[in-house]
Amino acid sequence: MGFGGYSFSFSSSSSFSLPFKKTTIPSNRKASIQTFSVSYHNFVDFALDQTNFHTQLFPSPLQEKYNSMNSKDGKGVLSMMSFQASKIRLLRSLIIQTETMQVLDFAVFPKAEYDVPIFCANFFTSAKTNIVVLDLNPLHDIINQDDYKEKYFKSLIPLGLKYAEHFPWGGKLTSESIKFFSPIVIWTKFTSSPQKYDVLYSAFRDYYKVWLELIDAAVKETYEYQIFDNLEAQHRYLTWRAEKDLLRSFLFNGVDELGSKKFDDYFPHYNGEEGTLNKKGGIIGKSFENRPWDARGEFLGR
Repeated sequence: MGFGGYSFSFSSSSSFSLPFKKTTIPSNRKASIQTFSVSYHNFVDFALDQTNFHTQLFPSPLQEKYNSMNSKDGKGVLSMMSFQASKIRLLRSLIIQTETMQVLDFAVFPKAEYDVPIFCANFFTSAKTNIVVLDLNPLHDIINQDDYKEKYFKSLIPLGLKYAEHFPWGGKLTSESIKFFSPIVIWTKFTSSPQKYDVLYSAFRDYYKVWLELIDAAVKETYEYQIFDNLEAQHRYLTWRAEKDLLRSFLFNGVDELGSKKFDDYFPHYNGEEGTLNKKGGIIGKSFENRPWDARGEFLGR
């Protein structure tokens, strides 16, 4: 995985490729790397504290394999944490910090007995540029079916509109990608500034507190067919994300365990000749340069 000239790769064991080596990172070491006015560790600390108010977190089995590394030249730190709880299959966090950039990839996946959306925060920060996705990714179709959207997103539209005023739409998203986002998604790019970071931190806190309320209120599903639908929906999401990203075993844990379908089973239009994967499949069809939901959360792209 490449960011700013640094490469990260993982095997099924706990070894890591150069230029990083596995290590325990002292707190003062993290501070020496931090050169930005924002620290994504604060975002993760907030999420963990809030989650512990609502439920009891336990370390995930992934924690033993994936925790922290720092670069041999002292210019980069990679930190990973993973937990589980009574209603949470996996809460996991990845932070990459170098002298020139930061990355946060934070997600929380409900257990299959609950159809609650997936909490997703993907942030990239450099000295000048920020790329942000913050959302409650819908587990089921909200474009063609209203019941799931009504259940989870109707009451959240004002929250999305509040932050849409601060964070303009970030540019084109394909029709395939848009299926994995909700009407309240924050997809944006902005120039680095302390004021923007303050608003982003506020948005993260508000979105995460809402997600915790949803998972608290969720009733355990008992019908096997619905549990299977939730499981497959989560597996489809992971399959899409894992095909587009690296760090598969950590970031997309479950893609090999939750189901047996492959990428081309869920997305057959990517199939090329002789079983090859057509990389242009993702740009086929409509793309959205502007937010494709109106102020009521109605999808405009049909």
